[in-house]
Amino acid sequence: MADRVPIPMVLFEHLAQTGLDVDAVLRLAKLPRSRFNVARPEGTTAEFFALWRAVEQTAADPGLGLQLGHAALTDEENVASLAALHSNTLGEGLERLARYKRLVCPEKVWLDIAQGEARLRFQWLLAHEEPPALLTDLIFAGIVKVVQQGTNTPIKPRRIELTRAPAHEAMLQQHFGCEICFDAPHDVMVFDEAALALPMVKRNAQFLAILLPGLDLALSNNDASRTLVDDVRDALVEAMAGERPAISKIAKSLGMSVRTLQRRLGELGTTHQDLLDEVRHQSARRLLKATSLGIGEVAFLLGYEEVNSFARAFHLWEGVTPAGWRANTAA
Repeated sequence: MADRVPIPMVLFEHLAQTGLDVDAVLRLAKLPRSRFNVARPEGTTAEFFALWRAVEQTAADPGLGLQLGHAALTDEENVASLAALHSNTLGEGLERLARYKRLVCPEKVWLDIAQGEARLRFQWLLAHEEPPALLTDLIFAGIVKVVQQGTNTPIKPRRIELTRAPAHEAMLQQHFGCEICFDAPHDVMVFDEAALALPMVKRNAQFLAILLPGLDLALSNNDASRTLVDDVRDALVEAMAGERPAISKIAKSLGMSVRTLQRRLGELGTTHQDLLDEVRHQSARRLLKATSLGIGEVAFLLGYEEVNSFARAFHLWEGVTPAGWRANTAA
């Protein structure tokens, strides 16, 4: 997957309208203005995150992400939102949003339906650190606006789960009108399953008949560059939530036997355990840095049966205990 994230010039117009000095923001993010003297500017995931962290440091308003998201910076002209808005129902729309999001940027969306809930889970696939809180707020506010405009109803999420430590809870509750949960394993927006049957007011089968074949072809070309290693990493992230993702579970999710999975990973120079350690390492850094979860809670979410096992593994990765690493990062 190519590490390219669109950075539209309209973003700078919106930032300037809020009173921010765009040039100062770009200097803080170490992004030269000349980078954007092209028709369709873009950057890497790390550069995109640096831009939004610079906005966070410069802006006085912690609600700026909500404001920009409501103004549809995740605009209706991106292909994932277009496919969603012209679907028959909200359920179809969210499925298409999840399916085509990776064509917009290297961010994956899962739609899981269970126990009366429809859960939209978000993950930046090529990120080595937690996304800026302001950026997550913007994306979630933009999704809610697409949902409300698409159904022409004041529908609100049932719940929002955020990986970050508690902050600005009242502001978020007021904007989204729902429960806000912090220190979550993943960034998730939850809707009532019953809402998926709501019709989309802009539904247009003829438009989709023209749009979707091209999107499916682009998705196929995009997936053609993926390897089994990418698929296993994604499967591990999806399966890891309080239990150790056994190789049998990962193999089943990928439609192959354990022996075949082991053989094919060996041909690629890696193993299931190597990839599990890699995913756990990255997830541990993210959870320790961005949340206020206890060390035992982090160990549980990563699928360790004992805290000491997690502590030993983390010390091998970083040369310091989880608590020591968290303290050094916060300093």
